[in-house]
Amino acid sequence: MNSAIMFILGVLSGMVVLYVLYLVLVKKGYTKGIETSKKIIEDAKRDAEILSAKLEAEANKKIAKMVLEANNEVKEKREETKRMLKRINYREDMLDKKEKSLDIRESELRKRESEIDNRHKNMKEKEEKLSAKEQEIIKQLERVANMSSKEAKEQLIASITNAAKRESVEILRKIEEDTQEMAKEKSAKILALTCDRISNSFINEKVSSTVTIPSDDMKGRIIGREGRNIRSFENITGVDVIVDDTPEVVVLSSFNTYRRKIAQVALERLIADGRIHPVKIETTVKKVKHEIDEEAISDVKKLLFELNIGNLNPNIVNLLAKLKFRTSYTQNVLSHSVEVAYMAGIMASELGLRIKLAKRMGLLHDIGKALDQEAEGSHPQLGADVARRYNEPEEVINAILSHHGEIPPSCPESVLVSAADTLSAARPGARSELLENYIKRISELEAIAKSFPNVKESYAIQAGREVRVIVNPDNISDEETYLLAKDIASEIKNKVTYPGEVKVTAIREVRATEIAA
Repeated sequence: MNSAIMFILGVLSGMVVLYVLYLVLVKKGYTKGIETSKKIIEDAKRDAEILSAKLEAEANKKIAKMVLEANNEVKEKREETKRMLKRINYREDMLDKKEKSLDIRESELRKRESEIDNRHKNMKEKEEKLSAKEQEIIKQLERVANMSSKEAKEQLIASITNAAKRESVEILRKIEEDTQEMAKEKSAKILALTCDRISNSFINEKVSSTVTIPSDDMKGRIIGREGRNIRSFENITGVDVIVDDTPEVVVLSSFNTYRRKIAQVALERLIADGRIHPVKIETTVKKVKHEIDEEAISDVKKLLFELNIGNLNPNIVNLLAKLKFRTSYTQNVLSHSVEVAYMAGIMASELGLRIKLAKRMGLLHDIGKALDQEAEGSHPQLGADVARRYNEPEEVINAILSHHGEIPPSCPESVLVSAADTLSAARPGARSELLENYIKRISELEAIAKSFPNVKESYAIQAGREVRVIVNPDNISDEETYLLAKDIASEIKNKVTYPGEVKVTAIREVRATEIAA
């Protein structure tokens, strides 16, 4: 019992001791926590004071910097204002000086105006006096000559006019005779040499081509089932295909030489291959077109090499290739252009002018014909636009525009190109002409000659290269006949388009007939 009580008392006393120790430890921890928190608070205050001081110092620095910058800006504005004021003052001084100078000039001008007015008055007075004296002298002359001044003037003008006409005709005739004698031998030599050195290759252009087929059975294959092959061929090539009863022949018809050539080569290849259907037709035509274009460009490059013409834009080369399939009055335009280039170069060589430039002008003078079926405008204007677009020299542009007289030539080489163009077109066999056009031109020449007064009859001879005019000998003199021929030639030049030249011969003949009976 006692031991149990003792055990319980021991346990209780242990618990009390433990509780007391617990209280002591808790109190000690509380005190330590309070001290730690106080220390933290003090450290925070100290850090805050340091940070505040640091921020205040930085803010002061920034404020000082802003104040300095503001002061500098104000200082610069003041300096600029001073400079502006200085310039304004300088300008005001200059304006004052100019104003004074203008005042001085104005006063001088007023003095001069007054002097001019005085001189004008003096001149007017002198003119009035001279006019009065002139009238008095005229009256005296009229009394002496027994003729009014108007009649005297008319008589004097008529006599001077007649004398001037006679002298001018004689001088003009002498000048022309001398010039023709001097130029005839030289020009004939140059033209003869030019024509002699140009090969006369004549090309007969037609509007249809024939393709030979191995047998008439091939015609059915060309036509195809329900005509699909022939329709496809015509649509792709733009050429009419004529399949008739002519044995072993198919006719291709088109005014476009380029399309007709493509169609001919393509049809020949299709016949040789034997496979004829729309797809094969399309691929063959495309291939042939490409080959013909490449061949034409290659031919043009060879011609450029032969002519020694370099630095030509590739686009111009392509346009020249188109001229291979372009005709004018049945004359191939590319052949004509090459011929003009050679002629212009030969004449330039004989005259000591620029040979390469003359050849370049001659080759490109008809370049506009490659576009005149696609664009609006005359071929000289289209050609000039092409030459200008691809940076050709101004002399070349002038030759293109002037070879048909749209503008005057600016250099001797342009004149040579115009002459070579006329010579190439007018030579025998170069161009064919319809009978209707020939008759129309002949009638126009005779009608122009008959429209002049004192012309009895007119006859166009030598295929329109000469017009002979019979005048009335009673109403016109020899000198006036000479002038009449020049007037008729000038009128023909302005109104009629013709190759080469037209000679006008005016004939004044007096016949006296008597009968002895």
